[in-house]
Amino acid sequence: MSLNGDLYTDCAKCTTESMRLIIYTGKGGTGKTVISCSTAIKLAEKKYNTLIISSDPAHTLNDAFQLHSTITRNRNDNNAIDVFPCLQVLQIDPTLEMNTRYHEVISYIASMFSSKGIDEVLAYEIAMMPGMTQLFSLLKVEEIVRLRSHEVVVLDMPASGEALRYLYFPKLVGKIGNRVTSLLGAFSGFTEIFQAFSGISIPNKILRYEKDLFNNLNQLSDIIKDNSMTTLRLVANPDSFSIENAKRALMAASLYGINTDLAVINKIFPYKDTEVKSDEFYTNWTKFQHVKVREARSNFYPLPIREVPLHSTELAGIEMLRANADIIFGDDDPSKIFYTGKLYSVIDQPPKNLKISVRVPFTQKQDYDIKRLGSEVIIKLDSPTGYLVNVIPLPTITFDMKMIGTRLRNNTLNVLFERRD
Repeated sequence: MSLNGDLYTDCAKCTTESMRLIIYTGKGGTGKTVISCSTAIKLAEKKYNTLIISSDPAHTLNDAFQLHSTITRNRNDNNAIDVFPCLQVLQIDPTLEMNTRYHEVISYIASMFSSKGIDEVLAYEIAMMPGMTQLFSLLKVEEIVRLRSHEVVVLDMPASGEALRYLYFPKLVGKIGNRVTSLLGAFSGFTEIFQAFSGISIPNKILRYEKDLFNNLNQLSDIIKDNSMTTLRLVANPDSFSIENAKRALMAASLYGINTDLAVINKIFPYKDTEVKSDEFYTNWTKFQHVKVREARSNFYPLPIREVPLHSTELAGIEMLRANADIIFGDDDPSKIFYTGKLYSVIDQPPKNLKISVRVPFTQKQDYDIKRLGSEVIIKLDSPTGYLVNVIPLPTITFDMKMIGTRLRNNTLNVLFERRD
């Protein structure tokens, strides 16, 4: 659907210097789609030419904005829909995106397997490597940023967020202009093996196609890592599972060089003025959640935290999303970068050591206990209001290392690891 010129007359014009990409991620069910939609509404009301994108197969953007009749008319394309002045919605169908833009290369890879007797259905399943649907959806973002059609793009990421790691694969194979590598080889590192296995050389048409694809991936990677343009925002509920999921995303973002500027703790039970016996179940959950919120403030330090209460009814429709946006941002501009900095740093110390530095909200004067448990470091802090527990996820490189020491200095915890002989 083309833009309505009258609707967008008063919207801010997009420039290279001012364009913003805001990515929301979090565990499924945390409400990140509602947070994304609320953010987009607030941006549009501030006259930013705003586009919100989702590739969730459940079409949750249309549910949130209550656009069912509109999406029915546009179910066969991946075009944006006007919601109100300065706001458009783009619900990406990953399958449609692959069929229209990447069908040839997927079909070619599948044909390599099929030519050796593998069932055609299975061959296509193998060709569709994990995370590729998310990756192809992200490439739509690269196209939109390249066209500079909007000033702010809000991306509602699929729950796992695993596609972000695929952005680094083009960097691993070098500059495309100097080294054209097969798509299959770029993802798996076994180009020569698969060419020998198939007995088929890669056609020039596919090589040219892959060159364009890798150029787009490189551009996307640069966009995601541009801290003046792109920020990641975490959405979690006040429970252990979603908070730990958000912290793993935070660790990954830090390692990938992506700036995380905000965490939203969503669906918090409000305290009641009076507590009676019949409310014991609710009261227990409320107390538990508020402990988790307190832990989250410590766990995500120094990242700004926005706390959003659980509403009394399902959030759907523009008016309810607008009210939710006011709770999250108040008078703040959602396009603002609320924090810049690396919360995690991994520093190699040859020949055998590795140091992980983590920002923590306590000083050397406070008592704390630290130990490693599998793929995590557990910090137990004795605070004036009771014990706080901070669980720090470790990067994969440390899995075969042992923790040999810690040092706390200037609100930074340094954890030293040693490679095993």
